[in-house]
Amino acid sequence: MKYIGAHVSASGGVESAPVHANEIGANAFALFTKNQRQWVSKPLTEKSISQFKENCESLGLDARYILPHDSYLINLGHPEEEGLQKSRVAFLDEMQRCEQLGLKLLNFHPGSHLNKISMEECLDRVAESINLALDKTQGVTAVIENTAGQGSNVGYEFWQLRHIIDRVEDKSRVGVCLDTCHTYTAGYDLVNAYDRVFEEFDSVVGFDYLRAIHLNDSKKALGSRVDRHDSIGKGLIGLDFFKRFMQDGRFDDMPIVLETPDDTLWAEEIKLLRSF
Repeated sequence: MKYIGAHVSASGGVESAPVHANEIGANAFALFTKNQRQWVSKPLTEKSISQFKENCESLGLDARYILPHDSYLINLGHPEEEGLQKSRVAFLDEMQRCEQLGLKLLNFHPGSHLNKISMEECLDRVAESINLALDKTQGVTAVIENTAGQGSNVGYEFWQLRHIIDRVEDKSRVGVCLDTCHTYTAGYDLVNAYDRVFEEFDSVVGFDYLRAIHLNDSKKALGSRVDRHDSIGKGLIGLDFFKRFMQDGRFDDMPIVLETPDDTLWAEEIKLLRSF
């Protein structure tokens, strides 16, 4: 079974996110558990935590299909000590918030070398950052999202994801979220080489590590390494890919989250995807 939703607003408190997910007919969703543009936010209140859990339960939203996203400020591969430590503290806080909310996954962009250290050194720092957070938390899996490779971002080729995973000590608590727009603009031809792309993913990373999908069309061309999402069927990836994806059992039983740009279309897009 496919669990589909979108990255919904948590404005007014995390407890509002499941309500917003339900309004668009979702059975999965993503959210920020704090303001994603601030380093430090107020701790979650007991009231918010209990209301979040109650809302999820009453609306039939299972924690296994909820994919919180960490702050965009965090860079777990930061080349400078100050930025690295700040990012690690913030990432641990994000993991602990997930623990408090009873969530099982935390999705994050691996990081950027900022042209100051090598790719490998940056990837090693990301892995060490994950190890530090896993040591201090329980029950939450660190889910690495592949990137488009824009700027100095790492994690856009499958071997880079594998490099991080190989250096994470607790393999049971690390996984991958594939973003279809990022995959395409990083140079993997989902349109003309669907089977080959996923065979390569399986041989390099392994479907055992796939925990989630960000389902997005792309405004930018194959291999452009530019991250610009488009609405389903309106971009360069096109509807045929999404039809095939929805019929592919390898993507069952995990959160599939839309981050498409027009939130007024989310309910319609979810309905369209289910029709496939």
